[in-house]
Amino acid sequence: MISLILFGTLALFLILNVPVGIALGGASLLTIMYSKTIGINYIAQNLVTSVDSFPIMAVPFFILAGELMGAGGISRRLLNTVNVFFGRITGGLAIVTVVVCMFFAAISGSGPATVAAIGGMVVPTMLQKGYDRRFTLALVAAAGSIGVIIPPSIPMVIYSVSTGNSISALFMAGFIPGILIGLGLIGWAFYYSKKMGYKGDETPFTWKRAGRELWDSKWALVSPIIVLGGIYGGVFTPTEAAAVSVIYSFIVGVFVYKELTFKDSFRVIREAALTTGTILVVIGCASAFTKILTIARVPMAIAEGMTSLTSNPIIIMLLINIMLLIVGCFMDTLVAIMILAPIFLPVVKAVGIDPIHFGIIMIVNLAIGFITPPLGVNLFVAARVGKTKLDEVVRGIGPFVIVMILLLMLITYIPQISLFLPNLFK
Repeated sequence: MISLILFGTLALFLILNVPVGIALGGASLLTIMYSKTIGINYIAQNLVTSVDSFPIMAVPFFILAGELMGAGGISRRLLNTVNVFFGRITGGLAIVTVVVCMFFAAISGSGPATVAAIGGMVVPTMLQKGYDRRFTLALVAAAGSIGVIIPPSIPMVIYSVSTGNSISALFMAGFIPGILIGLGLIGWAFYYSKKMGYKGDETPFTWKRAGRELWDSKWALVSPIIVLGGIYGGVFTPTEAAAVSVIYSFIVGVFVYKELTFKDSFRVIREAALTTGTILVVIGCASAFTKILTIARVPMAIAEGMTSLTSNPIIIMLLINIMLLIVGCFMDTLVAIMILAPIFLPVVKAVGIDPIHFGIIMIVNLAIGFITPPLGVNLFVAARVGKTKLDEVVRGIGPFVIVMILLLMLITYIPQISLFLPNLFK
């Protein structure tokens, strides 16, 4: 009955279009009032205690760093540099878009931020060069989803906090899957561009031009080396790396590239604060929701139910993947991780799946949720960037979803894709 009230009221609130964080808090409060297993003041306490965490501090810092990079000229210089080396290939701009999104993912940690920062620069140029609008916007939306797979990644931080696993190990595990998905998207972009006759950049390649662009973007290229090198070199923790990323992005944007004014900085901080506030409310309420799930023994019941049906890890992972893909269509990524990671973790542990490997599987599933309607956040951002209707983006997204699902199956059933680097550096 507790589970029925908890999930039933949550579903009702979501149908009524109540904000996700408030819906989680409201469902938790009503369930507490019914069950009387814990005090009614637990929700208020949990809003403070659940975000009073050193790892959680990485979330607002990475959000702010992403905003500063987009406004400070870092993303534009990455684009110019990548274009020198890949722009002349068939469908060069499409390939450049994916590669730049992979670079930006390594310094922002956010899917929507990647779409907004890169899409704002490449979409007008691609349309001007004759690329069709559906393909262009769908490509940007799909490539932006790599932002949560290649570290640093905000969802990885949330998974780590929810399950008690190492953030550094998760970051390391995300590299190869993220690059693999990027290569898959590049492969489809090349095939489609060749089919449609999209030409590459006609500007001749010269080492002088390449050297000039590399020199101009040196501070942008150094950013992921500082952040990720500092983490894996033991210089600072992921949370401290996020703070370093903010300071570095601010200094480069204001004093080096001089594209970020102090006036712009206040606007950027305001935008980052609004996003952070929303996320922290969701985290606080989702933590209370998860606590009630644990009290009601829902995770254990689901684990026992699934393992009683089959002990075959291949079938169990297939079922979990299907569930996560469906959930990703309707639920925010961070909420899904906070709620579902504690539920599924006992199941995957029972069949011998490594928690770090499962974390990457879960994040890749939910990254696909960024580009699947009706909730696909990247689709909305791409539509806004392209100044068009959402259905225009949705009509072009199908092939990219298929490519990502096929690669998800590889990542799921070949654990070494995720675990090679963490095992190598143990």
